[in-house]
Amino acid sequence: MRSKVVTVTLNPAIDKTIIVPRLEVGGLNRGEQIRLDPGGKGVNVARVLKKFSIDVTATGFIGSSQGEFIQGSLHDLGIKTDFVKVQGVTRTNLKIVDNNTKITTEINEPGFEVTAKELADFRERLSHLLQDTSFLVLGGSLPQGVSEDVYKEYIFLAKEKNVQVILDAEGEVLKEGIKARPFAVKPNIYELEGLVGRSLATEKNILSAAQEIVREGIEVVVVSMGGRGAIVLSRDEAYCVTPFAITPQSTVGAGDSMVAAMVYAFLENKTLEEVSRWAVAAGTVTASKAGTEVCSLEEVQRSLNKVHVTRI
Repeated sequence: MRSKVVTVTLNPAIDKTIIVPRLEVGGLNRGEQIRLDPGGKGVNVARVLKKFSIDVTATGFIGSSQGEFIQGSLHDLGIKTDFVKVQGVTRTNLKIVDNNTKITTEINEPGFEVTAKELADFRERLSHLLQDTSFLVLGGSLPQGVSEDVYKEYIFLAKEKNVQVILDAEGEVLKEGIKARPFAVKPNIYELEGLVGRSLATEKNILSAAQEIVREGIEVVVVSMGGRGAIVLSRDEAYCVTPFAITPQSTVGAGDSMVAAMVYAFLENKTLEEVSRWAVAAGTVTASKAGTEVCSLEEVQRSLNKVHVTRI
């Protein structure tokens, strides 16, 4: 039996979080705490879905011993994996947390290079994994050597197998992916601005831009707005979703938690209003946690009623 959800992370990472008392730029910094986690958008989505008791398989590319760390860490969490191994080194993404200001500074490495044969091997692997799967999650940056239209190819592949796709990407990768009309996309404001080619200063501007994406054939658009919440819409409905107050600890994984909650809510056949509430609650809970920690199902359930949803 296949997993209900497959997440793809073509350029995974080891997230190395270092907490310092106060970040001294140009000076000597001594870490108080150091934490290593498997990272990358699809990997993070899989971590949250596992906490939500959803059957999920994480796939993509991994390289060298660092890749073995990612695979082993996911297995320790009870997450199934099916990665294609490549030559080169899996990247390390450094996250420096200033314990005084609670601001996280991120330094992301580019990652390994992927050959044409490895891409062909992965496509075959993905085609096999998508049998009897409900949702495919595509997200994150691409490794070197991978075309910017690769997600478009995978969306078409998924649609041939009646698998619904949620796409979370940016730039040309997002533009190309939308051409294949995935079921849902989750851009932030910056990514949406890049998509429509203009500044989006007001809620009305954001809604109008998101409606353009819906008219392209996307069924659900979730525009994440950080601490301001999200705008969520389909062809027939639109909602402004306001989060509850928190003390932000780290934004790492907050958007991925939103995507995972969307998948969970869709699998549970919840209404778009409920999907909106779940997505923002999950992102907010994760943002209240330090480093790369993510929300649990119980935490999100306790927070649902604190999220304010207004139809617009």
